[in-house]
Amino acid sequence: MLSTFWEHINNPLIYAVPFFLVFIAIEAASLRHAAADDTPRGYSAIDSRTSITMGFGAMAAMALFKLATLVVFVILYAELAPWKLPTGSWWYWPLLLLVVDIAWYCNHRFSHRVRIGWAAHQAHHSSEYFNLGTALRQKWNPWSEAIFWAPLPLLGFAPWTIYVAFAFNLIYQFFTHTETIDKMWRPIEFVFNTPSHHRVHHGSDPEYLDRNYGGILIIWDRMFGTFQPELHTPTYGLTTPVGTYNVLRLQYHEYGNIIRDVRRATRWRDRLGFVFAPPGWQPAARESVTDAVKQAA
Repeated sequence: MLSTFWEHINNPLIYAVPFFLVFIAIEAASLRHAAADDTPRGYSAIDSRTSITMGFGAMAAMALFKLATLVVFVILYAELAPWKLPTGSWWYWPLLLLVVDIAWYCNHRFSHRVRIGWAAHQAHHSSEYFNLGTALRQKWNPWSEAIFWAPLPLLGFAPWTIYVAFAFNLIYQFFTHTETIDKMWRPIEFVFNTPSHHRVHHGSDPEYLDRNYGGILIIWDRMFGTFQPELHTPTYGLTTPVGTYNVLRLQYHEYGNIIRDVRRATRWRDRLGFVFAPPGWQPAARESVTDAVKQAA
């Protein structure tokens, strides 16, 4: 019984963690003299410790997430899916990896463009450093992923395989968090998410905001108009730095900001806007523009 259950919730990410730490140590050693000025480069001990702490917390959160969603996904798969795709077929895993990557793109874009989604995701962008350690700075509340994974069991993908495919997606993305690799061979840059593309995604520069959402493949960004090539070294971090290494504040401060904004709003339209509009949305600014147009008329 327990072995069967473990097979369903087992995660390749668990076995990858020791290798992540080895690669982080190698990169940190190679970059220990990289910071020639005040610009954050290489590694900072406190920043890396914070990222690793958040990474282990995210592993626990992911385990709870899988426990909570497994039952739902199994019911969707067993009772509502019109067909069951054969997991042993040669095409099953490539197809699933492709579908999971599309779902990742959609969820990632949602997490940047809807404030309640950004409240969960912004913790990953809070570091002003960009290195393999930053890859471990993950969110502790992956609730939105369940929304975008739910169609997969309905399409006939076995629930346990969805978790495995997503884990491999995250393992791939770990290696995109580095400044030690410049732009790669052009066909690779065209198809795959690379360190160059992902550096852009972590940039807070205006031209880099809300770009390059892809997980393994960058073709989704090219197809849906969110691709941006790397033009210069990005300024990493949030547009408004949090200014703390407190992991609880890094994880949850934006939820507090949403609650504050909703409480001070006087109309339901504004309350909903503070929750579901893009980050930074302000109704007062829009109203003042409208009033100015009316007065001019």
